[in-house]
Amino acid sequence: MKTTILVLVVMALLVVVGVVLARTQRQRQARRAHLQERFGPEYDRAVADRGSRRRAEEELAERERRHAQLDLHPLDAATVQRYLTSWRRVQEHFVEQPNKAVSDADKLVSLVMDERGYPITGEFDRRLGELSVDHATVLDHYRAAHEISRLNDERTATTEQLRQAMLHYRQLFDSLLATGSTEGGEGAPVAHPAADRPPTAGQ
Repeated sequence: MKTTILVLVVMALLVVVGVVLARTQRQRQARRAHLQERFGPEYDRAVADRGSRRRAEEELAERERRHAQLDLHPLDAATVQRYLTSWRRVQEHFVEQPNKAVSDADKLVSLVMDERGYPITGEFDRRLGELSVDHATVLDHYRAAHEISRLNDERTATTEQLRQAMLHYRQLFDSLLATGSTEGGEGAPVAHPAADRPPTAGQ
């Protein structure tokens, strides 16, 4: 009799453990699916950089927690148009002053980030982390632009690299405006034409 009761107790415990494990697995899978959908290519990059899914997912979850503490602001239509006008002026100066144009593009993107409520001080990787929650699909453009901007500061960037930097900066610039416009609601696309390819200096 005692043996039967013991067997039943063990079986009941095994059932409970199985239920808990199944629930934990479902939660883990749901969390992974959420992070993969939200971060897109950044999820795979984080896994590659951290060497494990667990560490990568912990980092991405921490980015979400930091992002939730930001006081992000949408931009009204007039502000969006003001920034678009500023971008056109920067691009128009590329032919005669490509180095300055790239520097100005970097500053303009930082101004938009700041007005939206993203931190613009501190380490670049920290800035990327804050942006990755809403702008993961364009972060590689920002990374490329930032590296060319560094070469520009050292005066070692080629004209073609500078032209590419303008294109890369425009990707993040458009994304910041599109997800932060009050026109049509948060996340609505900004109504403006696609960026022209910056002309090559000297033409």
